[in-house]
Amino acid sequence: MIRIGKISYWHVHAWDYTKQAQEHPGTEIVAVWDELPERGQASAEKLGAAFHANLDEMLQRSDIDAVIVDAPTNMHQEVMVAAARAGKHIFTEKVVAATLKEVNVILDEVAKNNVKLTVSLPRLNDGYTLAVRDILSQGLLGKVTLVRVRLSHNGATANWLPEHFYSLEQCLGGALIDLGCHPMYLTRLFLGEMPTEVSAHFGYVTGKEVEDNAVAVLSTASGAIGIVEAGFVNNHSPFTIEVHGTEGTLMYGTPEGKLLLRSSKAGGEWTEQWVPLPIPGARESAFHQWVSHIENGTNADENVSLAVDLTKLMEASNLSAREHRAVSIDGLNG
Repeated sequence: MIRIGKISYWHVHAWDYTKQAQEHPGTEIVAVWDELPERGQASAEKLGAAFHANLDEMLQRSDIDAVIVDAPTNMHQEVMVAAARAGKHIFTEKVVAATLKEVNVILDEVAKNNVKLTVSLPRLNDGYTLAVRDILSQGLLGKVTLVRVRLSHNGATANWLPEHFYSLEQCLGGALIDLGCHPMYLTRLFLGEMPTEVSAHFGYVTGKEVEDNAVAVLSTASGAIGIVEAGFVNNHSPFTIEVHGTEGTLMYGTPEGKLLLRSSKAGGEWTEQWVPLPIPGARESAFHQWVSHIENGTNADENVSLAVDLTKLMEASNLSAREHRAVSIDGLNG
């Protein structure tokens, strides 16, 4: 049994991960720490777990093997470095951290202390992502020229997001660094290469101190372009994927959850019309993968690599929007 200490209930998905830990036969939450003691105490009582007002005290427990991190983004480096140094495996909400420099500090400690890190990038495991990757691996689109992924909801206009999600100090950004993480790592994945330059534009529809409407344009060495869109201010905006290439195009969620392909390389009906493709079931969740890595002594190499790229693209996007210029990925201070 992997015994888990829960680090914070700040994030809106904190209870989702708690539920996964409760339902997994190989894991158990035994302790809670929170930067807000009242919230932590209440959460611990709800779980029947111990509450620790001091994080180091919880991490020093020999009967805790791992932690789930849902602390504010600006605390990620502090709490994950402490966890790694205590020898605890780490499952964390995205982003790992807001800057490449912070991520590298965390990864250094993870490596030094031989702990297993997995990042919650859930849409990597969904069936539509697996189907898109399969199509790309077959070369049915030819050379990829443009990827566009959009994810948006009405959290700011309908007032259901917690108020602390609009704190620039805690979140280090708004719609893009939170919701936009998903289209960002998917766009990076489907492009098949790391972008070299980012140009981002932020909107402030509801007047918050963080952006609630955002787009980032990613440029690559091959000439392919990525477009990442995210917002907290849209009531009926479907999750959308478009991947265009020299020989074909695939589309998902426009607006139904169907995957459509048209390809001149596939021949037959594929050339003449849009053909719906089957979507496989999702593979196991990032949390389940993390548990498997702990049990089997393996590493979440692709997951962590894409998480590092995600931070690079987010840091460049925030810098671009703030300074009104395109930002080179190679120019980031790691």
